[in-house]
Amino acid sequence: MQPPPAEPGMHEQEVDTPALLLDLDAFEANLDAMAAALAPTGTKLRAHTKTHKSPVIARLQMERGAVGQCVQKVAEAEVLAWGGIPDILVTNEVVGPRKLARLAALNSISRVGICVDDRGQVDAIAAAAEACGRRITVLVEIDVGGARCGVRPGPDAVALVQYIAASPHLIFGGIQAYQGSAQHIRAPEARAAAIDKAIGDARRTVEQLRQQGLACPIVGGAGTGTFAQEAASGVYTEIQAGSYAFMDADYARNQGAPPFRQSLFVLATVMSTAVPGVAVVDAGHKAMPTDSGYPLLHGRPGLEYVGASDEHGKILLHDGARPDCGEKLRLVPAHCDPTVDRYDWYVGVRKGRVECLWPVAARGAMA
Repeated sequence: MQPPPAEPGMHEQEVDTPALLLDLDAFEANLDAMAAALAPTGTKLRAHTKTHKSPVIARLQMERGAVGQCVQKVAEAEVLAWGGIPDILVTNEVVGPRKLARLAALNSISRVGICVDDRGQVDAIAAAAEACGRRITVLVEIDVGGARCGVRPGPDAVALVQYIAASPHLIFGGIQAYQGSAQHIRAPEARAAAIDKAIGDARRTVEQLRQQGLACPIVGGAGTGTFAQEAASGVYTEIQAGSYAFMDADYARNQGAPPFRQSLFVLATVMSTAVPGVAVVDAGHKAMPTDSGYPLLHGRPGLEYVGASDEHGKILLHDGARPDCGEKLRLVPAHCDPTVDRYDWYVGVRKGRVECLWPVAARGAMA
């Protein structure tokens, strides 16, 4: 773990860079906005830790009504459980006896569930639960259009639920119905159509389970790009949005972008202005991923980030803009989740001053 790049009370321009900057006013406004949006629907938030990787942020979300957190990896669940988060769902399939033994052991301090799409996974989880003397909550993932993981909705899902329900070591918790590929469909009509299909698949599966006498406590899914539609459906009980707390440049490209403010930035320093029309900052590939494109410059018209190497970011200067060498710039990352995973610390700022430092406790938690 690297030493913090700042101290409380320090001015933003004094923060060492590259640094992961969190605008606390915008961040808190996003948490409040999600809570307000979900309140009239009766749908609960199970915020996604893969975005923020922080028990501190998880607690702030739960203070505003979130029922728990979801994660993608057992290692992320461990960090949350050790950090006192009582209700966690691994929204992913986990394979391997060592990982499942770790997950089962966590159920001694938190309620930690898991998703499956195969009978072999069910058998392995049941064996881990029996060995640990704990019952584990299991959700069936259904493929609602992502074509990544999940059994087919309807009869295939029902059969797998029945198999889980027959195990004395497992608890059937519900279905996972996340349409991840819909989150960044740019056109609102196409995005809504993809989610209509997901809602229909989930509704049909829940009804077929009911016909077999099987209650479905949780229908989980939805992301920042589509949560309002799932929350209003009357089918989903839990929303698994994560990026809403921070936002990023890729979500901003959606038509009808989500109603949240940009709160997460990479603070970078202008390290060279030697080439006419160009500024170079100390934030390149190692500071931010570029899988969703290059970052945007926040509040600085005339500056365009156009290229990255390992440690350098190239900015073109337009319309007479010319930042000073040594000046600090806020970059809006294109993809917030993997950006967070590159840093050890959040530097929380309010009105230009550092207010807090929070560890990115689950950084690198890939196992």
